Amino acid sequence: MLEQDQARELSQKVLMRCGKDPAEVVIIHVDHALTRFANNTIHQNVSELNNTIYLRLLQGKRKGMASSNRLDDSALDELVARARANAGASPEDPGFPGFSERSSYESVPAYDQRTASFSPQARADQVAILCRLANEKNLNASGAFSSGANAFCIANSHELFAYHVISEADFQTVVMSGDSSGRAQASSWKAADLDPESLGREAIKKAELGRNPQEVEPGNFPVILDPYVTDDLLDMLNLYGMGGQAVLDGRSWMNDRFDKQVMSSEVNIWDDGNDPKGMPMPFDTEGVPKQRVEIVSRGVVKGPVHDRSTAEKAGAESTGHAVPPHFPSFMQTIGPSGLNLFMEPGEASLEEMISGTRKGLYITRFWYTRLVHPRDCVVTGMTRDGVYMVEQGEIAYPVKNLRFTQSYVDALANVESIGKDYRLLKSEYGSYAKYVPALKLSGFNFTGVTV
Repeated sequence: MLEQDQARELSQKVLMRCGKDPAEVVIIHVDHALTRFANNTIHQNVSELNNTIYLRLLQGKRKGMASSNRLDDSALDELVARARANAGASPEDPGFPGFSERSSYESVPAYDQRTASFSPQARADQVAILCRLANEKNLNASGAFSSGANAFCIANSHELFAYHVISEADFQTVVMSGDSSGRAQASSWKAADLDPESLGREAIKKAELGRNPQEVEPGNFPVILDPYVTDDLLDMLNLYGMGGQAVLDGRSWMNDRFDKQVMSSEVNIWDDGNDPKGMPMPFDTEGVPKQRVEIVSRGVVKGPVHDRSTAEKAGAESTGHAVPPHFPSFMQTIGPSGLNLFMEPGEASLEEMISGTRKGLYITRFWYTRLVHPRDCVVTGMTRDGVYMVEQGEIAYPVKNLRFTQSYVDALANVESIGKDYRLLKSEYGSYAKYVPALKLSGFNFTGVTV
C-alpha cells in the first residue's frame, strides 16, 4: 500500500520539479487481485500492483497533461518535461478556473484490512462452493471474484494535499444451461458483506426457471425489475445528463425539467461520496470536498453535479464531481458525473411486487444498452439472463429475450413501488458504484424479439 507519507513525499518531488508553473498531481495506487472461473472451474488468478502519477501543469492559460507509472527521479523529470511540452502545444483555455485551494475533508470509513489482503485461497474457497452447486444441477457457472484496495492522493501548488484509501470487493457470476442463464452480483468495501453462496444460488435459480423460454409478442408491459436493471437506469441517466457539462451543452435530460416533477413521487436519487453504505470517497480528483447532491427528490428534478470548470461556467460551486483521470476517455469527454449514486429503497419485497401483478414481465438484467436520444434519455437495448412472464401474481413461464426502446425518464415516471432490499454494484470503470433497489413499473416499451 502507498502510505500517506510516501504519497506526500512523491507528490512534492513532482511539484518541486514544476518550479513556478502551477501544477496539480494525482497519484492512484492500485493493489487488486482477481479469481476468474468458467465451466465450473477456476482457470485464472491474477494480481495488479501499480502506481500512476497524473500531472496537470499550467503555462499562462495553456494546460499540459502527462502521466507515468515510473517513480524514479529520471522518470519524474521526464513526466514534468512532457507536461510542459504538451502545455506549449495546447491552445489557451481562458475558462479554466485554476487549481483548487487548500481544503479540509471529512474522515469516512472505507478501508478494511481483511478485504485489502484477501488471499487467493479465500476467494477460491468461495468460488468452489458455487461451482459445486452448479455442477450438481448440470449447469455451467462462470464469473469473477475480485478484492483489493486503492489509494488516492491529490496535491497542488496551492499546498492542497488530500489522501484516501478504500478497499473493494466484488463477486459476480453467470450460470447457464443450454437455453437459459441467470446472473448475480454484489459489491462492498468489506468482503465479509458479500455472500457468494447466496449469490450463486440466486443465479442458479434464475437459470433453472429460464429453461425452455417461450416467445411473446413485443408491446408495452408492466415490469418488475431486479436491482441489476435499476443499475442500468441510473448509469444511463448519470452518464448522459446528471453532469454540469451536459446541462451547459443543452443535451441533458435535465434541461427544461428543473424543479418539475417528471418521475414518480416515490423516486429519490442522490450522489453522496461520504456515505459508508456506498464506496466512499470524500473528495474528487481536483481536491474538492464531495457534497451530497440531490438529483431527483420525490420525482422533482434537482442537480446537476459539477466539477470546477462547469461550476465556473454555470456560476455555481463545484460539488466535487470531477471525473478521475484513470477513467475511460469517453467519461472524460462526458465531464462531471455522479460516482456514488443512491436510489432510495421503498417498502415492498420482490415477492410482493410479483404477487401484486396480474400480468407483466419480471426482468433480471438489461444488456448492450445504447443512447438513442439524450434529451429524453431514450435508450435501446436487450434483456438478458432471465425474463419471466408473470400471470395472476405468479411466475408462469420463461420468456425469450426482448429488445426495447424506452425513455428512462418516462420509465421512472411509471414507478408503482420500490423494493425494500438493495444491492451495491461496483462499475467496471473503477471506484464508481450505485446503491439500487428493485422496481415495479406500470409500463415499459418492448419493440422486438432478439435472436
